[in-house]
Formats: sequence, C-alpha cells, structure tokens
Amino acid sequence: MKVLEKDARTTPAEIATMTGRDEESVRREIAALEEQGIIRRYKTVINWEKAGRELVYAFIDVKVSPSRGVGFDDVAERIYRFSEVISVYLVSGDYDLRLLVAGSSMQQVAFFVAEKLATIDRVLSTATHFVLKRYKVDSEMIEEPTKDRRLAVAP
Repeated sequence: MKVLEKDARTTPAEIATMTGRDEESVRREIAALEEQGIIRRYKTVINWEKAGRELVYAFIDVKVSPSRGVGFDDVAERIYRFSEVISVYLVSGDYDLRLLVAGSSMQQVAFFVAEKLATIDRVLSTATHFVLKRYKVDSEMIEEPTKDRRLAVAP
C-alpha cells in the first residue's frame, strides 16, 4: 500500500519485483483492497500555479454546537458535500472542525463562508486563514527546493 500511496502509477509487476511476490497475487491484493474500500482512489498532486490556473486555498476553523446522538458528524457531513471543501477534520482546541477549501478567488472563498457555511444550523462561528504559499501537499513538495546561491567563503 505504501508503494501505491507514494506513486499510484506503480504497476503490479513493479510491486511484485520490489516485494519478491508474484504479479498475480499483487493484482489480487490490490483488487481486494479496492473492494474493501481501503484504497479509496488514485490521485495526482498538481501544482495548479505552474499549470496556469491559480486557486486560493484557506483553512477554516468552525465552532459547532454538538447534537445529542450524532455529535459533530451530521454537521461535518453537510459541510463536506460542498464542492469548495477539500478536507474536513474533527480537531481539538478552541474550534471543532478544520476545513481546507479552495476557490478561484478570495471573494469566492469569502462567499462560501458567509453564504453557505455560516448559515448551517449549529455552526456557531468560523475563523478563516488564507494559505499564502503551499510548500508540500500530500507528502509531495510543490516546488523544487531553491539552490543555495551564496558564494562559497574560504578562510
């Protein structure tokens, strides 16, 4: 699973070679993991800025009034159904949920917060933190590290 998590394009033949197993058993295991929902999907990490399409990302902390019997789950489910929402986490601290959202502009993200998120029953308050720069996403560096351009100093 770690191999596929790092590179979903790794073939069963390559995994078999790496692990010393036969290719058919690797194929069966991958199919079983997909069937059981352990492997949820295969994805690509894209640097949208390099691709010429800038997206605005924001972390939004949400304070929620929990409900008897369902806690935070029903509110989280309502939130994660919005297309702007990339991730939803239940967290400890001053807020209950942390969202990662994306939009084409700061105004679009602000509209999402004001018109969609804040109007949900039991959402008490929000705090929005716009992402200024992404360095690493899903274990992948977004940009190549910059080379050290300082001149070497010799004693």
